[in-house]
Amino acid sequence: MEIRKVQISGGSSFIISLPKEWAIKNGIKKNDKVGVIEARDGSLVIIPKFKGKERTIEIDAEGDENYIFRLLLASYIDGYNIIRLRAKEINSFIRNVVKKFIKCSIGCEVIEEDRHSIVIKDFLSPSDLPFEKIIKRIVSVVESMHEDLIYAIRSNEKRILEDIISRDDDVDKLHWLVSRQYNILSRNIFGEEVFTNYPLLSRILERCADHACKIAEGIKNFNKISSSLEEKISSAELFALKIFKLSIKSFFDKDLKKANECIEMAKKINEKCAKINNEAIGKDAKSIIYIGQISDSIRRFSEYSADIAEYVTDYVIGLKE
Repeated sequence: MEIRKVQISGGSSFIISLPKEWAIKNGIKKNDKVGVIEARDGSLVIIPKFKGKERTIEIDAEGDENYIFRLLLASYIDGYNIIRLRAKEINSFIRNVVKKFIKCSIGCEVIEEDRHSIVIKDFLSPSDLPFEKIIKRIVSVVESMHEDLIYAIRSNEKRILEDIISRDDDVDKLHWLVSRQYNILSRNIFGEEVFTNYPLLSRILERCADHACKIAEGIKNFNKISSSLEEKISSAELFALKIFKLSIKSFFDKDLKKANECIEMAKKINEKCAKINNEAIGKDAKSIIYIGQISDSIRRFSEYSADIAEYVTDYVIGLKE
């Protein structure tokens, strides 16, 4: 282990120099950016640019659209930098699958194409978008989806429901990026627990967005929602959103008290959802299904928020070791 002297610049910035051999080996040059992450034990992990560590995979473009798309997405999430898609002939069908994949990924572009192959390259380095920044963006989108749900219910603005549903694609794209970043970094920093909370949180947030879509779809199926049902759905969704925001705050603040408050609040959601379900009494079969779908999604939205809070409790207690 090398010992480095800490210096202070400008009266506020603490500076240490990087080992020359390490910088040369990793291709670090003047004005390059490196990632700095705090580990559980308080030590800092420095993430260099991943030059010279490109991973390439070749895929046969055989099968239907969904199958080829899944292969591309799986390769992207696993951390491959270059994806080579091969076929007897690159036709419009394959090009459309590639266009769909490029739209659903972040940082990927087609760099080569001929009659028999398409080469896709990822230009995004993990140091360009830190985990916390991506997570905060996902949180922002999920919150806006559920806030707009409440507004759409109260104002009967069904066009907003379509916009809410479309935003689920943005959450999916960011969730896949978190998974990709995690896979890339975990290959370079073995066993670092500092990363494990972000993919978990990202997955839970993605499910919270899914349930915003399900609620929006359920509401869309009604020509007119009664004032009584509107009030009960709005009340439950507003309460669930409050739980969600508290769980996110407890995560970033590492606050055990807020986490516990969130878990206790989530226990009360069943009562509010039961009131929604009571509105189904005397309704036709389709309305009963839609009301049940809305109620179940609000309940599960709250439960996922409680899952975040429970994770915070386990994580913070682990830090005390």
